Amino acid sequence: MNTDQNADDASYSIVPSVGHSVHFGVHRVGNVPFCVTNIDAAVNWLTAAAKGQSAVSVRLANAYCVALAEEDPVYGDLLRRAGVNFPDGTPVVWTMRAQGNAAARRVRGPSFFIRAIEEQAATGLRPFFLGASGETLDLLTSVMTGAHPDLDIAGSYSPPFAPVSDEYIDDCLNAIGTAAPDLVWVGLGTPKQDFVSTALAERLGIPCIGVGAAFDFAAGTVREAPKFIQNSGFEWAYRFASEPRRLWRRYLVGNLSFLGAVKRYWRVNA
Repeated sequence: MNTDQNADDASYSIVPSVGHSVHFGVHRVGNVPFCVTNIDAAVNWLTAAAKGQSAVSVRLANAYCVALAEEDPVYGDLLRRAGVNFPDGTPVVWTMRAQGNAAARRVRGPSFFIRAIEEQAATGLRPFFLGASGETLDLLTSVMTGAHPDLDIAGSYSPPFAPVSDEYIDDCLNAIGTAAPDLVWVGLGTPKQDFVSTALAERLGIPCIGVGAAFDFAAGTVREAPKFIQNSGFEWAYRFASEPRRLWRRYLVGNLSFLGAVKRYWRVNA
């Protein structure tokens, strides 16, 4: 097993400026570096990063991200830049373990979001929600503050449907305005949210986290897989069955591309 494979990976492991070092081991799956961690350590790290105002992009990356990084060099380069990729996807964790990294655990995006929000309510950190529809954001705010009365939500914004551009990022920054959040949760889908979170982290100087469908799950607008399916490694099949027309390429073609990427880099990463 090789957990720190090159200088690029070393820069990838962020150290928040909070008075003590936090360093994750790194393990590549395909050509994407992932943190070797677990959900508790990931939540603790995010809390420290927010308190320390670390300008870091956090990606909850899965097998589809690994596959997409092979097809899109720009996205692949983004995932290998400074920032954090937590392994959100059982196939990614299975691969890490099969290559000898027994410490690897899944950091499931929606679960990470809920656990981190609990911590933010307890510590006074102020999140901002960016993405989804206005209706979903209203429901999300209501559900989160209902569950955590001490949670101080800095604000929320549903940006228009448009490609990522300088104008798009400026619009998001204007929406965040003077809200002064401690971190921004971005729910715009992959890969868009990863480009947006990277740009916002650089401009705002705080952690920005791409969390995919977590807003919809937490707000109750999309049904979440039962716990036993979440833990089985086949949550992707449940989601595919729920939305086959939208997700067929992501899961059927994407899974084959993921396997190809794993095979291509197996000897390098093992």
